[in-house]
Amino acid sequence: MLQSKSFVKKTKQGRVVKVVREHYLRDDIPCGAFSCPSCDAAARRLNADAAAILVVDTNVVLHQIDLLENPAIEDVVVLSVVLDEVKNKNLSVYNRLKTLCTNTARRFFVFTNEHHRDTYVKEMVGESPNDRNDRAIRVAARWYQSHLGDSAKVLLVTNDRDNKRKATEEGLNAETVESYVRSLAQPGLLDLVVVPSSGDVAMEDVEDLRPSKRKIVYNEHKPMSEITSGLRCGIYHQGKLRVNRYNPFEAYVGSESIGDEIIIRGRSNMNRSFDGDIVAVELLPQDQWHDSKSFIADDDEDDNEEDVRLVPNSADDAPRNTTSTQSTAGSSAASVPSRPVGRVVGIIKRNWNSYCGSLEPMPMPAGSGGVAHALFVSKDRRIPKIRIQTRQLGNLLNKRIIVAVDSWDVMSRYPSGHYVRTIGDIGDKETETEVVLIENDINTRPFSTQVLACLPPLPWTLSPEDVANPNRQDLRHVRVFSVDPPGCRDIDDALHCTPLPNGNFEVGVHIADVTNFVHPGTPLDEEASQRATSVYLVGQRIDMLPKPLTEDVCSLRADVERLAFSVIWEMTPDADIISSRYTKSVIKSCAAMSYVEAQARMDDSRLVDPLTVDLRNLNSLAKIMRNRRCERGALTLASAEVKFEIDSETHDPLDIGIYQIREANQMIEEFMLAANVSVAEKILQHYPLCSLLRRHPSPTKEMLEPLLRTASSVGLSLDVSSSKALAESLDNAKRDDPYFNKLIRILATRCMTQAVYFCSGDLSLSEYYHYGLASALYTHFTSPIRRYADVVVHRLLAAALDIAKLPPVFQDGPQLTGIADNLNYRHRNAQMASRASVELHTLIYFRTRPVDTEARIVKIKANGFIVFVPKFGIEGPIYLTAKGDKGADWVVDEVHQKVTKPGTNISYAVLQSVMIHMEVVEPQPHRPKLQLTLI
Repeated sequence: MLQSKSFVKKTKQGRVVKVVREHYLRDDIPCGAFSCPSCDAAARRLNADAAAILVVDTNVVLHQIDLLENPAIEDVVVLSVVLDEVKNKNLSVYNRLKTLCTNTARRFFVFTNEHHRDTYVKEMVGESPNDRNDRAIRVAARWYQSHLGDSAKVLLVTNDRDNKRKATEEGLNAETVESYVRSLAQPGLLDLVVVPSSGDVAMEDVEDLRPSKRKIVYNEHKPMSEITSGLRCGIYHQGKLRVNRYNPFEAYVGSESIGDEIIIRGRSNMNRSFDGDIVAVELLPQDQWHDSKSFIADDDEDDNEEDVRLVPNSADDAPRNTTSTQSTAGSSAASVPSRPVGRVVGIIKRNWNSYCGSLEPMPMPAGSGGVAHALFVSKDRRIPKIRIQTRQLGNLLNKRIIVAVDSWDVMSRYPSGHYVRTIGDIGDKETETEVVLIENDINTRPFSTQVLACLPPLPWTLSPEDVANPNRQDLRHVRVFSVDPPGCRDIDDALHCTPLPNGNFEVGVHIADVTNFVHPGTPLDEEASQRATSVYLVGQRIDMLPKPLTEDVCSLRADVERLAFSVIWEMTPDADIISSRYTKSVIKSCAAMSYVEAQARMDDSRLVDPLTVDLRNLNSLAKIMRNRRCERGALTLASAEVKFEIDSETHDPLDIGIYQIREANQMIEEFMLAANVSVAEKILQHYPLCSLLRRHPSPTKEMLEPLLRTASSVGLSLDVSSSKALAESLDNAKRDDPYFNKLIRILATRCMTQAVYFCSGDLSLSEYYHYGLASALYTHFTSPIRRYADVVVHRLLAAALDIAKLPPVFQDGPQLTGIADNLNYRHRNAQMASRASVELHTLIYFRTRPVDTEARIVKIKANGFIVFVPKFGIEGPIYLTAKGDKGADWVVDEVHQKVTKPGTNISYAVLQSVMIHMEVVEPQPHRPKLQLTLI
């Protein structure tokens, strides 16, 4: 049956046109019920013995997805009209719903009501699209009721008061979500129910748990029409709000309209916004832009006392410089110039998620039905406490749980949310590790059967076709070897260094040929694209690709033949590149060494075997290459990477220390950098608009200000006019103090933003620059087993060499940009997860090992200072005053970065060495934290 659908749309030229499309209707679309004898049996998903077959409306899906994902909810009909509406309104919920519908273990069935002759409805004159869709849902529910007859009860589940009323009047069975869940007699399920607003459903259907005496706490958000007008007029400014990771009562909004970050101070001015929200901000009068004192955050409002943490590796990890330390009376210092300060007037796009944390019970009796109020405290200190109601409070205390946010009323100090699920006991290592993974959105699901079906037959061996391929060079006769961390099984890279008759060297970097097995558009490729990177935790690895690829088929292990993608140079003994070539290859590594083993070979003068000589030649070339990079302005920064010795049985940390970087590490790094630069030049030459590159933005003057202030306070002058000038200044910063230079470099590192992936067509050539490497071009080519960016680059290089066709995605600019954005997001999350895992194991280690050690002051605060502990690579607060005392007994000298107690000779200055005591304490039951105190 053929129908026509018409609608009007506005063209790019501004004309309004009517569009008419054919709409085909059928009468053979199956209902999906086992109890139906007439429909296609192959499509049956809905249980014949179900108490009811549920038809859910759009708002139920949008607001109750956590409930729907619970295994107790089954036999659900998802209408195509609902699926389409959800897709248009919330893509994240749509993807979760689609997963439910495609999961064969769940009884969710998609019924294409919009193409069924008996359930398709036309929009009536004067009927809104929303009312038409609600009517279509009721028509489909009535069809199911008629179609199945007495064989099954059909129940329309809706929280829409008007829709429920009309359904009842039309003779349909209809219930609210809460009413239906109560009928299941599973009290725990009620905690998953999002309580609807009074406008959605009659309030007598909802248990009212709100306090009776309420007052307005926050300002109402401006309506979107007013926000749009204000943005156009320049009254308001739009941007993404980021909450200070180390002070949750302070946030910043990057605004393109004023070209600066707008500081938001206090919960009132943040006005119910969450980290990641797109907000509209109104600037406060300039006389309110003064900088407040910078304190170490305490728990006068929420339990947000500053924690001990790993040393930041970039400006993204470090505390924001949104406030400056002001001089108190009697100090000669001038304040740092003020920056724009504003307040949030509206939310343009919410970024609410589910959060991991624990409950803090409220001193309120349980309501009717045993419902108790509780405050949820997120592990992410940027998130405010969330008020939930639960019928299982006793079971949830001292547990890590997940809570989702539902709303935040102007009359509520905290947002309201609902319980999603329990993770495990607080303090349990497995539980806390799962929290780390959930908080950082790390995909730990097993690879699907569709993904695993893309793998080559195992065991995999080199085929004659691989060797005979004219695009693949046979290098199995070349002495190739790899150098990696100890125990590495996913070996991405190997090298060779062969002396040539003319006195030069042939140097090869051989990278696992992952794209030979991961083909564009396959389920394996799509999964790798979404995961984007392998994630490395302490004692655990979450792979981007299935283990048969990462540890076997692609891994360049010793003494086995493997496929590679090679970059080969002819180099002079002075490391000048004479020629470069790129080829797919076949290699057979002769050795897979650890950094320690490679270093031991190079250091042992008694060894003169060919492999050791190759290592020494590579190391000699690498030193020259490194010196040249530094002369160009590449920065030699420092980080405090922590390593653990793990008990093989309990998997608990036995020892902790700073990871030692050897010449062997630097040697490998140098050739990987060179290969990445060479490949970047090659792919950009062929594909100037669609190459995937990596850039490192130059730090702004404001970002470098804390480094300059710290250096100045100890009499050190730094030139930050360019990366070369900064590199030379850091090189000249050596003092008698052996750790001073490294500490200055660590402080410089935290002033830099992270490098990011981008599509070459999105930016101008001048913006491609990599500040840290002082390189005009850079990309990632050398780790395709663990980074999807490298997979993309391999495909570009193969196309540039006419080995393979360029996949269609490279012709789609927005899709490429989306890939780059996801790579940056996943890379960042992987780093954060890795840091959090190290912090967790650091806490576990010190539980039974209190210690006294040396620390260095890295930041002065009005009520204390932040110290860096070199031995363990961590930093944390030292309080000079009691909690709640805002430092009245101490005077801060901003110029000299010093805090002094008047009337005494007691003072502390930045970079000063102090002795501290480290131990794990429990300020609250089951809430352990690492505490630092002065000795």
